[in-house]
Amino acid sequence: MIRHAGLIALRLGGVWRGLLIEGPSGSGKSDLALRALEVGFRLVADDRVQLWASDGQLWGRAPDTLSGLMESRGLGVLGLTPVPFAPISLVVRCEATPDAVERFPGGETFNLAGISLPLRALWPFDPAAAVKLRLAMQHLGSHP
Repeated sequence: MIRHAGLIALRLGGVWRGLLIEGPSGSGKSDLALRALEVGFRLVADDRVQLWASDGQLWGRAPDTLSGLMESRGLGVLGLTPVPFAPISLVVRCEATPDAVERFPGGETFNLAGISLPLRALWPFDPAAAVKLRLAMQHLGSHP
């Protein structure tokens, strides 16, 4: 299945862990992903993500025609060296305003291809958003 989203990955414990960025067009997905690159993430896919389930895990990659490409408003299309594919560990939903983000998130999940993943809401233009993504990935599963 192809989904309108972004996918970035962080290498933790020697393995890549993917973070799927969801939101409508213009919601800040690519902007958030671009800033996440500055805190150690790598691009997997921008704008369109090809998803599949295997052995109880959701995986993602860029469609061949978009591999290594990222759109940045004001700059155009950037060529980057991508991670070819990654297992997805977390889904982040881009919210339109800071007030739409819960101070203490609950156990919300996102279901795709029969796989349930933890979901976090985030205002993508928060100055600390990229660092929050890194911390969320590092602490995934360590608390309720």
